[in-house]
Amino acid sequence: MSRRTSAMASGDSSSGVPPSGDGGQEKQKMLLSSEQGHFSLVKALHLADLVTELNVMSVFSSMRYCLGDPSDRSALWAALAFMPFGLFFDFMDGKIARWRKKSSLMGQELDSLADLISFGLAPAVAAFALGIRTTLDHLFLTFFVLCGLTRLARFNVTVAVLPKDKSGKSKYFEGTPIPTTLGIASIMAYWVSQDWTHENIPFGILAEGTIFEFHPVVLLFALHGCLMVSKTIHIPKP
Repeated sequence: MSRRTSAMASGDSSSGVPPSGDGGQEKQKMLLSSEQGHFSLVKALHLADLVTELNVMSVFSSMRYCLGDPSDRSALWAALAFMPFGLFFDFMDGKIARWRKKSSLMGQELDSLADLISFGLAPAVAAFALGIRTTLDHLFLTFFVLCGLTRLARFNVTVAVLPKDKSGKSKYFEGTPIPTTLGIASIMAYWVSQDWTHENIPFGILAEGTIFEFHPVVLLFALHGCLMVSKTIHIPKP
């Protein structure tokens, strides 16, 4: 859920972020489309955008754990710890944009991409690192990530037409916001604390030895994916 995207789509002056179509936005379009200079793209970034891009750290920590000693879980703990930091970064980039009274076209896209990495891809990669790795596990985890992608794309498209309150902010989210996947991350953190990883994953594995083998706990990801893309679930905005 992108705070800057929401503010710019609604043209909400109370957010402190300039509405789309102003001179600053036109300047950014020129910078982004400019062919002069190798660093024209960097010039189009704002401080808030750089904060947004910090969200990728969790994925690399999970990958480092997979390549290292399974008994050394420091990288796995880091992967799980970076996920709530992703929520902090998501909150801070909007704060920085309002504080500096600057938003960017790049920021609109980076917000959603960073949320997909922090709350969609990162939990799925952490689950893989924990040992949820069968062929069906991969399909369920892929479904989860694609649901997160679809949910964010729908948010960007529909945020301008959702019912607004007096301040211009959308009244509710359609489907559960993608940062709610931190609930699954907290469950995985508990498993790690109890040494419930790999062959000790709760509820074990079903249909073991067949092409249909999978870990029942992966259904948590499938269920959460369905909740994210639901159109009938309306979550009031705080």
